[in-house]
Amino acid sequence: METDMDSVRVESSLWIGNKRYRAFLSGWYFSWTEIDKGNREKKTIFHVNRNSRGNAQGLTWSLGRTQFCCPSRAVRDQWITQHRTALKTHSPSRPHRLLVFINPFGGKKRGKQIFHSLVSPLFELAGISSHVVVTERANQARDYILKKDLTGFDGVICVGGDGMFSELLHGVIGRTQQEAGVSENDLTAMLQPCDLHIGVIPAGSTDCVCFTTVGINDPVTSALHIIIGDSQPLDVCSVHDQSTVVRYSVSLVGYGFYGDVLEESERHRWMGPLRYDYAGCMVYMCNRSYSGLVQYLPSDSQISSPRDNTRCLSGCRVCSESKERLFPHFDSSTSLYSSNVSQYSTELEGEWVTVEGTFKCISLTCVSSSCPRSPKGLSPSAHLADGTADLILVRDTNPLSFLTYLHRHTNKQDQFDLPFVEVHRVKAVRFSLPPGEEEDFEEEEEKIQSSAERVLEDPGKLCSNNIAGHSQQHLTGQKEKATSTSRLKRPGFVCGPCCTKPRSVSVWNCDGEILPQTEISCRIHGQLVRLFARGIEDSTRA
Repeated sequence: METDMDSVRVESSLWIGNKRYRAFLSGWYFSWTEIDKGNREKKTIFHVNRNSRGNAQGLTWSLGRTQFCCPSRAVRDQWITQHRTALKTHSPSRPHRLLVFINPFGGKKRGKQIFHSLVSPLFELAGISSHVVVTERANQARDYILKKDLTGFDGVICVGGDGMFSELLHGVIGRTQQEAGVSENDLTAMLQPCDLHIGVIPAGSTDCVCFTTVGINDPVTSALHIIIGDSQPLDVCSVHDQSTVVRYSVSLVGYGFYGDVLEESERHRWMGPLRYDYAGCMVYMCNRSYSGLVQYLPSDSQISSPRDNTRCLSGCRVCSESKERLFPHFDSSTSLYSSNVSQYSTELEGEWVTVEGTFKCISLTCVSSSCPRSPKGLSPSAHLADGTADLILVRDTNPLSFLTYLHRHTNKQDQFDLPFVEVHRVKAVRFSLPPGEEEDFEEEEEKIQSSAERVLEDPGKLCSNNIAGHSQQHLTGQKEKATSTSRLKRPGFVCGPCCTKPRSVSVWNCDGEILPQTEISCRIHGQLVRLFARGIEDSTRA
């Protein structure tokens, strides 16, 4: 059926470089032919230029400018009206008002500079108004989203790193579940998908979430994705301690090596991003491994596999076809993100698989977790929105073999093609300590708590070398006394032969935050949130 917009046809002159063209616009269709040069009144239209850059996975976007020549003001106004009508008709998801949170302390502390010099001018040019909040404390952005009136905002934007994104993630999910009347603590409940989009302007140390969903950590590229209203669904992992949700994760829930690295790095925050390299070397030289009991619910291997050597790119078929599988009772005539789907909650079904052993590290990731230092990431074939996560088990091995595994994250070799590494695509995971280890851990905790109580009676005995740094941010709101005191007295890391007696348990690294719990349960919630992104674009087609 022909609409009023399709029946309107306008034409004018178009300048590309020094060449002049006759341009025609009819509805959503645009064409042009070259003509002779001439002196006409010019106007400028801004658009997106896309190109590949360096070793980035995706495409870099930049602002392009094209000059048009119109014979009269009336024709010019026709062009402007037609363009605006086309944008409203074919790009209804473009944001008009955004809530922006800036972390002035993340990464190299350039968050405010990046936003005001690179991003804000683009928003103004696109007619987007923004309310800016510069955070002054941990979890300020999360609390703002949970408590303030967000009426009129089309999305929330974080200018910072992965920690800042995590705050917005927890705020958006928590608010959505509160409004829908869904219990976040129920491991079997289907959480309500979130309607409020999240945008990420990279200004952190690693910017893993941005790199994984866009393919490059470039502030201008991310800003342009936000402006045009791109929408990318994203899976989220909920982490539970018995009947309580502890955190939400997107990029990593890691035990063993990655947990130890985070714990060690927290004691050297004064070093900035360099602390991760330092902590990694220290923990590697300690050569620790941990016993554990891992149970997982495998996904359908016929749909996809972590070893199928595919990449989740923009327009991914696996992710696109997963919506019907994830929401089988959903009415396609309404919006998934504005309808209450919690009534369709079902318990996780299937046969659980149990793996017991001693591990260097255990990792669970909903995405590839790629970053500039590791372009392939933890799991190169992981999908953004298929309702699964990849569970990576690295069993105990010699230091040289483990170093080989770590190094393969930085090159093109298959990090899973090693005899001590296994990977599984899963829908849920449970971790517990073996019976013997659990008893030893309880005895160790009792001794630690007793020592801590004696120290509290005589603070002068507290040696600074035994104070292990811990995360300044946590979302549970409360910490048990026994857990807190045990964290104070964990033995410090030293390298080589001087290494202290190996402890029986590690800590969990959940997207850069340390969890006080050891035994946890995880569930993957498919397409729970939406980002202003479109996935990684194939640079070979640029």
